[in-house]
Amino acid sequence: MDRRTTNSLAVDDFKKDSNIAFGVLYQQYFGYTKKFILKNKGNVEDAEDIFQDALLILYEKLHADNFEVQTCLGNYLIGISKNLWLKRLRNRNFYVESPENYFAENYQEINSAIEDEKYYWEKLVGYVKSISVHCQNLIHDIFIENKSIEEIQNKYHYSSKHNAQNQKYKCVEQIRKIRNNGIFTT
Repeated sequence: MDRRTTNSLAVDDFKKDSNIAFGVLYQQYFGYTKKFILKNKGNVEDAEDIFQDALLILYEKLHADNFEVQTCLGNYLIGISKNLWLKRLRNRNFYVESPENYFAENYQEINSAIEDEKYYWEKLVGYVKSISVHCQNLIHDIFIENKSIEEIQNKYHYSSKHNAQNQKYKCVEQIRKIRNNGIFTT
């Protein structure tokens, strides 16, 4: 498998060649987890442990028959990492002797956190489906494809980066209004 980003990697890539694919995930998304944990009473070792646990959970989920991802795998992985860290913070006197014990003892909570994350993404997809098609495409390009504002400006022929930023803001506001009114397509 050539060196690609997680945006172009499919779930099948992770099942076939997990070392390279998971290496790409690590390179691109460990920094987000590390930053989150450092800001929330953790250290670099904590971030490494949590991220590795999240990778193991993702690996298990990828090989589950009914696994469906509602977002890019990187965002899914970050969500798992955040949930694991928040759980650890709730259990201040928590010590893990081995990952096997941790997963065995906390399987239900981990699955619950993943289901919560899945529910969140399902709701978000419903909100996005309720906005204009132009905004759906723009939101997808910005938040799922991780395109820069310059790429957005060029793709949508905006006259300036400022105009592209304004359009992004308007689209996000459409989502907020739908969310606040509780009306969306499923």
